[in-house]
Amino acid sequence: MGKEKKEKRKSENLDESTVEGKEHWEEKIRNLNAISKPLAPRKLAKKLCRTIKKAKGVKHVVEGIRDVQKRIRKGEKGLVVLSGDVSPIDVYSHIPVTLEEAGIPYCYVPAKEDIGAALGKFCCIIVLIKKHEDYEELYNEVFSAVKDLPMPV
Repeated sequence: MGKEKKEKRKSENLDESTVEGKEHWEEKIRNLNAISKPLAPRKLAKKLCRTIKKAKGVKHVVEGIRDVQKRIRKGEKGLVVLSGDVSPIDVYSHIPVTLEEAGIPYCYVPAKEDIGAALGKFCCIIVLIKKHEDYEELYNEVFSAVKDLPMPV
């Protein structure tokens, strides 16, 4: 009888999250700052979080503004994911220019909590995902999708 209750709770939670998913996404988008372009669509944001999770498992992820900026200056390549709800913007407003000069694709996800959840933390502002053979197919898919996003003018 205990297992049935747990399974019922899990299925109810899944149903609630799928029903409230769009509303929750819209709420996150309302909190975006002015420079958060290109914004990843909902499905791409989920794939990005999945990629971050897999990269964290094999330690091929760099997190935090200082570390990411240092690695970019040293010439490391990868894919950068930024959160779109950072305030004040001055904290990381220089990063997109640096990334464009280095030729590294980047995109924004609506909330720093999304990146943090993928890393197993509370929140994180910026992440550099490096390529690895364990998740190469997913990485390539996400990389090409981010590259195809329209860049701000």
